[in-house]
Amino acid sequence: MARILVVDDDRGMRDYLEIMLSREGYDVNTASGGKEALTLCRKHKFDLVITDLKMSGMDGVELLKSLKEVSPESMTILITGYASGETAVAAMKEGAYDYLEKNFNPDDLKNLVRGALSKKGVSEVDAQFMKDVKSSAFFGKMAGKSERMLKVYKDIKKTAETVANVLIQGESGTGKELVALAIHENSSRSDGPFVVINCGGIPENLLESELFGYMKGSFTGAYGDKAGLFELAHTGTIFLDEIGELSPFLQVKLLRVVQEKTFRRIGGTRDVNVDVRIISATNQNLEERVKKSDFREDLFYRLNVIPLKVPPLRERKEDIPPLVNHFIDKYSREYNKEIKKISPYAMSLLVEYPFPGNVRELENIIERSVALETSNIILPENLEMGVAFPATDDIEIPEEGLDLNEEVANFERTLIEKALQKVGGSKTKAAKLLGVSVDSLRYRLDK
Repeated sequence: MARILVVDDDRGMRDYLEIMLSREGYDVNTASGGKEALTLCRKHKFDLVITDLKMSGMDGVELLKSLKEVSPESMTILITGYASGETAVAAMKEGAYDYLEKNFNPDDLKNLVRGALSKKGVSEVDAQFMKDVKSSAFFGKMAGKSERMLKVYKDIKKTAETVANVLIQGESGTGKELVALAIHENSSRSDGPFVVINCGGIPENLLESELFGYMKGSFTGAYGDKAGLFELAHTGTIFLDEIGELSPFLQVKLLRVVQEKTFRRIGGTRDVNVDVRIISATNQNLEERVKKSDFREDLFYRLNVIPLKVPPLRERKEDIPPLVNHFIDKYSREYNKEIKKISPYAMSLLVEYPFPGNVRELENIIERSVALETSNIILPENLEMGVAFPATDDIEIPEEGLDLNEEVANFERTLIEKALQKVGGSKTKAAKLLGVSVDSLRYRLDK
């Protein structure tokens, strides 16, 4: 997002420029004089400062001189009602990009702004992109317009313009596959296939044949030739989810594909060449795995040409309301319900919930609520939010095994008892504390 500061002691001109430039997709701030402008520039970074020349107190040229020290990276455009050769020369000497007379044509200013930002490295495409995002909470199949997600969207668009491999990092449930899909759909490969495989959900011996294919008779059950997913992704994109789960053997085989764009099917004698972009994803810290020699360093750097991080939902709570409304609409249509909204209190509970399962957990909560709701609004009692389980690092499973249902029931009983003790035995308050409905708590107590 290109940030612009408009400085003018004429409020009418300030408002006019703010409205015009905001409609162009820029993030616009205003100041009524040079001193206020410098104060803002000390607090925030501005890509461009547009200032009037003649102002009470500090004039435009004095402001330009001060900006060199306070915000040297900012481009500047001077606007004056007293145009002269001397004014232009003075402004240019102080580093102004250009200047305009106050009876300027709006298109002239827009072109001048684009030129200044382009010279600084902020493109017109970025401004238009922000303009579009401001009018909608959606980008591809993702919802949200928090600052954290706007950065993700911009990174996606920039990444899509390249052919480099991408490594998406983020917690489970943050939507890493949707990010990969958005990169593909905004790239020059969008007409090609988008092939997805979960490297952690398939046994090693089957994963090799899924990725690279096999020849007839290469193993028991291989009754015919089969193309692997890399072949199916030719001219498109392959998305390798949970890349950290690959065995050392498959890491070696994948490295060859990444480096040479060629491989052999299982049992094959002929090299298969593919034109494919590789996007990987992980919820692990692969850099730490590399240091421990658990993941090949050469493969990591080949996959991590462009790193892209997806923030957890708890760090972008302002995205929860648009996500909730999106999922209500989606599952109301799917379950043929007339639910149109959620109660304010129910929404506040969701906003305060930490969502260890991220967007995937939120979607599950809303789907269940829509399925169970009998009115046309989602109420707090139908929100079934989970509770955080303790860290599993110290949990030991005995040699003789254990009863999973009993262990989970014991943990649930402990949490309910502690919640009741904390609120003096009130089932209503305990249910609120645990994020479940009163009926659900009573059911658990009876059980």
